[in-house]
Amino acid sequence: MARKLARSFYRRADVIGIARELLGKVLATRIDGVVAAGIITETEAYAGIHDRASHAYGGRRTARNEMMYADGGTAYVYLCYGIHHLFNVVTNVGGVPDAVLIRAIRPLDGTDHMLRRRGTQGRLTTGGPGTLSQALGIRTSHNGSDLLGNAIWIEDHRLAPDSGSILAGPRVGVDYAGDDALLPYRFRADIRPPE
Repeated sequence: MARKLARSFYRRADVIGIARELLGKVLATRIDGVVAAGIITETEAYAGIHDRASHAYGGRRTARNEMMYADGGTAYVYLCYGIHHLFNVVTNVGGVPDAVLIRAIRPLDGTDHMLRRRGTQGRLTTGGPGTLSQALGIRTSHNGSDLLGNAIWIEDHRLAPDSGSILAGPRVGVDYAGDDALLPYRFRADIRPPE
């Protein structure tokens, strides 16, 4: 039986390891009475104050990024380009602003609702951080949600990929971060549910 990830999973200091371990986990939501879920297939790690690609680089604290400083197991949701609601998993202990951006999911449950939210009747796309948030109903109003609660959570369905099948590479859209833009903090794996 699937179970929610424990707080201890999120509170560890290894944001890069957590980003890899989130591959194959199932991100689920219960929003407006609708349950939807998908297998996490792509993540990006952001290593707090020492990572020039992070919103918290150098210890920066703003109204936008304040939730990055929350305790591990908290949702950090922000608006990108004024359009896309991007969902991040806060890791580490309170006061240490590490986070993992969830970049893609493979739809698992509630696909009809995801299609409606995406405004399409054709192929369901959830291969980008904005599209997956839209499909799951995640918005900036969910910023600060407890990932052990009943609105947004992550489950372990024992779908972890083999380590050899995980692709690691540089993150997307962080050219401003200089050498840190080249760090292999983006992880991808083609994970499918059992037949």
